[in-house]
Amino acid sequence: MLTHVAQGVLVHQSELLQNNAVVVQGPAGALVVDPGLTLEEMRCLADDLSREGQRAVVGFATHPDWDHVLWAPELGDVPRYGTAPCAEILRERRAQPDWEAREAEGLPPEIADDVPLGLFGLVEALPDGATHVPWDGPRVRVIEHPAHSPGHAALLVEDAGVLVAGDMLSDLFIPMLDDARGDNDPVADYRAGLDRLEEVAGEVRVVVPGHGSVGGADALRARIELDRAYLDALTTGRMPDDPRLGPAVAPGWEWVGFIHEGQAERFGS
Repeated sequence: MLTHVAQGVLVHQSELLQNNAVVVQGPAGALVVDPGLTLEEMRCLADDLSREGQRAVVGFATHPDWDHVLWAPELGDVPRYGTAPCAEILRERRAQPDWEAREAEGLPPEIADDVPLGLFGLVEALPDGATHVPWDGPRVRVIEHPAHSPGHAALLVEDAGVLVAGDMLSDLFIPMLDDARGDNDPVADYRAGLDRLEEVAGEVRVVVPGHGSVGGADALRARIELDRAYLDALTTGRMPDDPRLGPAVAPGWEWVGFIHEGQAERFGS
C-alpha cells in the first residue's frame, strides 16, 4: 500500500527487511526509486500507482545492492538510472556467465521464489554532469557519496523537502560499512556520506531510509548523530550505546547484532 509522506511523494514498504520504495508523482507519471523485493510487491506497487492515476515513467537505484536494483514488467519498460559507479558495477555483475545463479544464491530463502531477476540491475548511468534525475517532474537532486557502497546516492525531492536516503539513516540498521573493495577506508567513507547528508539537512522536512521508519527533520539530525556515535564507539573498541543493538532492539532484528560483531572485529581498535 502506498502511503503519502509529503505532497506528491509516497512510500511503499516491503514486509521483509522493511525496504522503502519511493514514488515521486509527476505530470506524466512517476519516478520510482528502489521499487521492492518481490514480484507480488511490485505488482501491488503498479496497482497502487494506477489507483493514483499514475504509472512509472522513470526508475532510480540508490546503489547496487540486490534489494535496490530489482524491477518487474508490471512497472513498465522505462529508463532506470543510477550513478555511473552503480551502473558499472551492475553491468559487470550481469556480464558474468552465471550471474543469475549467483544472485539467486544470495537471496533470503523466505522470498527467493518470488524475487524477479530478469530485469535485475538494468540501470544506466546518469548523463555526464547531471545533478538531478532527468525526467519531466519535480526537481530531484542526486547526492552522490561514498558511504555503504560504491556509487551510493541519496535523492532530495527539492520542493517537497524529502530526502530519500538509500541505505543510510535507518532506525533498524546500524551503519553498514563497505569493506569489499579493499582499496578504501570504509569508516572515513561513511563519515563523508554523513557529512554530505548533513549539508542538505536544512532543506529536509522528511527523511525516508532504505529500511525502516520515515521520520521528520528532527529524526534526520538525530540519526546522523546516532550513526556518528556508532562509528566513534566502533573505532575505539567500545560497545555502542545504540537502540539498534542490545535488549531494546526491535523484535526480529536481533541479527543486526551479528553485523556489528563482524564490523567490530574488522574495525575495532
